[in-house]
Amino acid sequence: MGAQCLGAICGCGLVKAFQNSYYNQYGGGANSLAEGYSTGTGLAAEIIGTFVLVYTVFSATDPKRNARDSHIPVLAPLPIGFAVFMVHLATIPITGTGINPARSLGAAVIFNQDKIWDDHGCSGYSG
Repeated sequence: MGAQCLGAICGCGLVKAFQNSYYNQYGGGANSLAEGYSTGTGLAAEIIGTFVLVYTVFSATDPKRNARDSHIPVLAPLPIGFAVFMVHLATIPITGTGINPARSLGAAVIFNQDKIWDDHGCSGYSG
């Protein structure tokens, strides 16, 4: 988990270094709550979206299932991609769709704005 978080921070830092104008134009890729949604609603949306993605990945890549359904093992990316698509449709209007806590953390650390930290539940943070 630590390596994934560190990789996300480094990746966002590289994007900021090489594409600064786009980085600033799009808010650093950091997730924030849309107006009218509470922190609890955003948290619930992200938890459900992450669950749907992880459940789909585990289901599509289950080795016991491959033995039973051996005629279609190459199609595992299809349900995973569809799950990502559906989660994005549902959560972009609420949180901007994180569904990967490390990715959300990396963007928040590098962008470092008060609203982003408030939306992550870190209202006491002084960045």
